Amino acid sequence: MRTNLDFSPLFRSSIGFDRLLNALEAASHAEAVDNWPPYDIVKTDEDDYRIVMAVAGFSLDELAITQEQNMLFVAGEKANGEDVQYLHRGIAGRSFQRRFELADHVKVVGAGLVDGLLTVDLKREIPEEMKPRKIEITADTALPKAETKQIGTEKQAA
Repeated sequence: MRTNLDFSPLFRSSIGFDRLLNALEAASHAEAVDNWPPYDIVKTDEDDYRIVMAVAGFSLDELAITQEQNMLFVAGEKANGEDVQYLHRGIAGRSFQRRFELADHVKVVGAGLVDGLLTVDLKREIPEEMKPRKIEITADTALPKAETKQIGTEKQAA
């Protein structure tokens, strides 16, 4: 049994959460699951992440990594220059494109291909102005009082 969730009441009463609500809505829709190539997502530190993809048979020039805003695309396109007759083909050589939705302020800091494993390192870098900061409280200084002005209700003669 599949339940469709309606997020429209949240859209009406929240401001600035559009991306979060769109992500929830997209996650609620069933999509065809493609499990190739297999991958792991690892949290290596408080703000560091790593995606490891098994891309056996792909060379560096057959792989592409692109980051557009908060989306990371990893694509592989196998060159078709081989004239080989396979008796058994167990290593998949089909083209693929995986996409990963990244949170705000997550950037790709590096990528490497070693022993058929593509590693993409990610880091969340929160800008200094968005980090929590401590506000000093002083007891001696009195805040200046704001003057209250009454708006006149006098009618002017025309």
